[in-house]
Amino acid sequence: MTDKPNAGRRPAAFAIPGDPQGDQNEPKQARKAPRAPSRHDEGLVLTPDTDDPFAETTIDLPELVRQEEALPRRRRLTLGKVASAAFAILLSLAIGLWIDSLIRDLFSRSDWLGYLAAGAAAVGVIAVLAVVARELFGLRRLAAVQDIKQEAIEAAALPAPAPARKVVARLVHLFAGRPQTARGRTRLQETEGDIIDGPHLLDLAEREMLAPLDREARALILAASKRVSIVTAVSPRALVDLGYVLFESSRLIRAMAELYGGRPGSLGLLRLMRDVIAHLAVTGSIAVGDSLVQQVLGHGLASKLSARLGEGVINGLMTARIGIAAMDLCRPMPFRALRRPGIGDFLSDLAPGALGGRGKDAV
Repeated sequence: MTDKPNAGRRPAAFAIPGDPQGDQNEPKQARKAPRAPSRHDEGLVLTPDTDDPFAETTIDLPELVRQEEALPRRRRLTLGKVASAAFAILLSLAIGLWIDSLIRDLFSRSDWLGYLAAGAAAVGVIAVLAVVARELFGLRRLAAVQDIKQEAIEAAALPAPAPARKVVARLVHLFAGRPQTARGRTRLQETEGDIIDGPHLLDLAEREMLAPLDREARALILAASKRVSIVTAVSPRALVDLGYVLFESSRLIRAMAELYGGRPGSLGLLRLMRDVIAHLAVTGSIAVGDSLVQQVLGHGLASKLSARLGEGVINGLMTARIGIAAMDLCRPMPFRALRRPGIGDFLSDLAPGALGGRGKDAV
């Protein structure tokens, strides 16, 4: 019995790895074709709604206690600002003349005293310039966040993806050093070759980039509200309550700005605090603490909590309002794909025993 040759086997070509000639002779069918771009028109949701930190309303609040979205105030040149700048220049000139006279008098007494005073003045000037540069950088950082927010609002009204891509690029650059946004940046990078409408791309960026930061923002607001509620409930003086509320509110506003990439200095923090207080005063949110207790908690708070503890809960709710307003001002994108938080998201945590069973299941 003799072996028959395999007549059914057809000749084939094999490319040697690393051989440039073999790579050129490789059949077109064997080459890996580039991934064709995909199109997403509707239902672009990669992150489920359960990851939204404010997806479920804890308590259905009346219209009176619902807080409107805080917007930054318009910066205008007023007569007060002109007068302040003029007097600041005069004061600076007066201080400069006084320092010059002092250094001349010290030189007339002794050379080493004059050189010591001149060196101290030079160090002071350099330190002042460094402080001014830091404050200007903080203000510019806050302005950059607001610029991104305004561009996102304008890009959301256009179907073209180019403006949205620009907003996403600036957002990725803003949070490039945040480990919380690493997953979101990777998701957005994977969609660079895809065809996505502008509004859908912005919704995707908000879900992937800002949802982790929103969870941290909620934790910051809740922690500050609980501390204010406890301290004001046990403090014996109203002055102590006021001082601690101001201290905790300033800490919360600064932490909120740093969380969303603002990094304000002292002037930037004062500007944010002024905007927050102005928003609460204009919308009437400062004076609705008692109304909130009467309409939402009813007699449950009066029967289950003492007067001091009830006052602490009201102060905690006020701190939560301040945190929500700071969140509106510091967030680089408006709330579109994710739900905006409300005071009801923190009420069940601040007064769980006074709700009479009303919690997350309430609509």
